[in-house]
Amino acid sequence: MKKESAVKRNNELRKEYDLSKLPGGVRGKYYRQATAATNLVLIEPDLSAIFPDSETVNRALRLLADTAQTVGSAKRRRSQ
Repeated sequence: MKKESAVKRNNELRKEYDLSKLPGGVRGKYYRQATAATNLVLIEPDLSAIFPDSETVNRALRLLADTAQTVGSAKRRRSQ
């Protein structure tokens, strides 16, 4: 049998933590700044097994970008 906790949890703040007296307490004040500074991209679970960390993802994307750039410049040379 599980013993009851000796100290019951109280969800109320103590008197010394009167939030109405704190100046500038605005919810979400830095939300836009925080989201503007992040560039989060989610990948599918099957790809996360192949690319376990950001280093491997970046390496693969750079290789793909270099290949696409090379193919694109070769097509431009042929059409001129």
